[in-house]
Amino acid sequence: MENKIIAIGSDHGGFELKQEIIKYLTEKNIEYKDFGCYDETSCDYTEYGKAVAEAVAAGKYEKGILICGTGIGISITANKVKGIRCALCSDCFSAEATREHNDANILALGGRVVGTGVALKIVDTFLNTPFSNEERHIRRISRIES
Repeated sequence: MENKIIAIGSDHGGFELKQEIIKYLTEKNIEYKDFGCYDETSCDYTEYGKAVAEAVAAGKYEKGILICGTGIGISITANKVKGIRCALCSDCFSAEATREHNDANILALGGRVVGTGVALKIVDTFLNTPFSNEERHIRRISRIES
């Protein structure tokens, strides 16, 4: 695996799963920056979703990973940032397809939806699946962004 710098963030509902993903990234020698939150104290997912999305959109990080209780709110927040294609995934097929077809740059997960084992496989798939660069997918992405 090539060296990737990942922006990661969660709210309190995703904190526990984020800690497991951070262990995985560390074991794989993947550099990351944790944008918070830093404990399970109740907080707003919007703060962390926006911070990670803005950092990825600015090109400071190659990809991002966001986790909240369901993954829904934090993915909606991230997708409000221009240039972000955040995909909420609960299975490996979706993670693979969103990288190949949508060139998604942020993965969202539901900390209360997927277990650690599945989540780590989804992360691995997302980080290691390249964009297809097929003309039809490039065309579709350009239509999303216009």
